[in-house]
Amino acid sequence: MAEQKNISSKSSDIILDRRGLLFVLSSPSGAGKSTLAKKLLLSDDKIGLSVSATTRPPRPGEVDGVDYHFVDVPTFKQMVADGEFLEWAHVFDHRYGTPKAPVEALLASGRDVLFDIDWQGTQQLFQEAGNDIVRVFILPPSIDELARRLRSRGTDSEEVIEGRMARAKSEIGHWDGYDYVLINADVESCFVKVQHILEAERLKRSRQKGLIGFTRELMRD
Repeated sequence: MAEQKNISSKSSDIILDRRGLLFVLSSPSGAGKSTLAKKLLLSDDKIGLSVSATTRPPRPGEVDGVDYHFVDVPTFKQMVADGEFLEWAHVFDHRYGTPKAPVEALLASGRDVLFDIDWQGTQQLFQEAGNDIVRVFILPPSIDELARRLRSRGTDSEEVIEGRMARAKSEIGHWDGYDYVLINADVESCFVKVQHILEAERLKRSRQKGLIGFTRELMRD
C-alpha cells in the first residue's frame, strides 16, 4: 500500500511517512456503520471513502458515484470477469463490490481508505491486503433497538425488514472475525471510539515507515 509523504510541521508534532491503511466498518443493517462512516469522513481529511458498486436501485436521495456506483447486472458481471473488484458479494438479492482503481488512487495520494462493507467483503479484502486492514464491527445494543431503527427509516416494507432482521442475527455471528468490536448504544460515544481506533492504528510502529530514517538521524555522531 502507498506511503504518506513526509510533511514538515511548525508545531511540536513531527509527521513521518507511514503506510496507508484500509479501515473497515461493518455491522448488521441498521446498527450504525453508515452513520459512523459519514461522521468520520466529515471530521478527518486524511481518509477517503471507497464507493461500492451495486446492482440494487438507488434509494430516495442517493446519488450515483457518491453513495454507490449503480450498475446493471450484466455490467457488474463483466466487472467481476475483468478482475475490477477487490471484493464482491451477494447481499439481499443484489450484488455489491469494491472497485480496485479508486482505492489505489486514494492510497497513491497518501490517504487512508474507509470501507462500509459486510463480513463477506471484509474476509475477501483481508485475503487481498492482510496487514494493511483494520476491521471494526459495530453491534446494536439490542435486537429490539435494531428493529426499531430499521422501521424508523421508513424506506423498507415489513417483509424487507423481517429479512434484514433474520440476516442480522447471522451477521452478528461473525463478530470474531474483526480486530475491534463496538456496541453502538450512543452514536456520539461510539464515534469517539472509532476515532481513537483509527488514530492508534495510524501510530503503529509497523506503519511508521519514516521511523527508519528518523532514528538513523538521531543516532548519528
